[in-house]
Amino acid sequence: MVIVMAPDATPDNIDKLVDLVATAGGEAYVTRGVSRTIIGLVGDVQQFETLDLRAMPGVSDVLRISAPYKLVSRENHPSRSMVSVRGVPIGGDNVTVIAGPCAVETPEQTLAAARMARAAGASLLRGGAYKPRTSPYAFQGLGESGLKILADVREETGLPIVTEVVDPADVELVAGYADMLQIGTRNMQNFALLQAAGEAGRPVMLKRGMNATIEEWLMAAEYIAQRGNLDIVLCERGIRTFEKATRNTLDISAVPVAQNLSHLPVIVDPSHSGGKRDLVLPLSRAAIAVGADGIIVDVHPAPETALCDGPQALVGDDIEALADLAASLAALMGRTLTPAPEPVPAAV
Repeated sequence: MVIVMAPDATPDNIDKLVDLVATAGGEAYVTRGVSRTIIGLVGDVQQFETLDLRAMPGVSDVLRISAPYKLVSRENHPSRSMVSVRGVPIGGDNVTVIAGPCAVETPEQTLAAARMARAAGASLLRGGAYKPRTSPYAFQGLGESGLKILADVREETGLPIVTEVVDPADVELVAGYADMLQIGTRNMQNFALLQAAGEAGRPVMLKRGMNATIEEWLMAAEYIAQRGNLDIVLCERGIRTFEKATRNTLDISAVPVAQNLSHLPVIVDPSHSGGKRDLVLPLSRAAIAVGADGIIVDVHPAPETALCDGPQALVGDDIEALADLAASLAALMGRTLTPAPEPVPAAV
């Protein structure tokens, strides 16, 4: 933190500031220029913020120059991180596709969607067993029955599972089935859930809140990291704006911004941001071209009867187009499309 003193600041003003910072457990380094003085502060920035430094006599401005998120910041971790989900990498030189149904409905539907996901170039399977919905009357998911279906489909297809957890009380249960925990947009600032996920021993995908700033998003990631878990993947899924032509507004600039501020991998959700099937492929192109570490998309064998988000789920020719797009564009960007793991044969 830096304090910029006004040109008419007196030596007494400066001395009082130095003493105040010392009482807060910090150190103040005074640099006197030709026209004004600058005081650099070293110590607990949050403690300094309680001192109301801007109100002190002789102060012109107070600037925060260190990130409030320490563990996920590139200040202390300059190189980009790679997260492994049951052996599948996200980050580094890889572009990773995650695909599957928005919600687990039946064993047959989930297996068919998982096969579609593999055909689309996916190496991880998404699927919601618990669904936080805007309407209390909408389908809320199958719960543990859905988790069991996902586990069976993983054994059949070899695709590790990414699934959402919505309640701190369910973290242990979900982590018993899932390979990666997803924190959805509505729970980005559910701090008890973030802390519980951080202690679960599983990688975590953290979706940006629909009304959240990038700093708030990274601060939410800090809650997970603070519990000893740095296997975090950030997911930009679109933010709420005045625009009604799309379900949400994809903030494509958030990808390079977050990558510059944090060492964590950043992926994009083109399905929930666009909300329409015909927007998913163009937004996927934009995501990979801007440098995203992966994408997460919805696929469904029968979107017209889907219990959740059918209009944005890919079908038919879109599956092959996504696979071609991801592989060719990843290569054009000097990266590699992450291959899907093979199923492990059952023990005889």
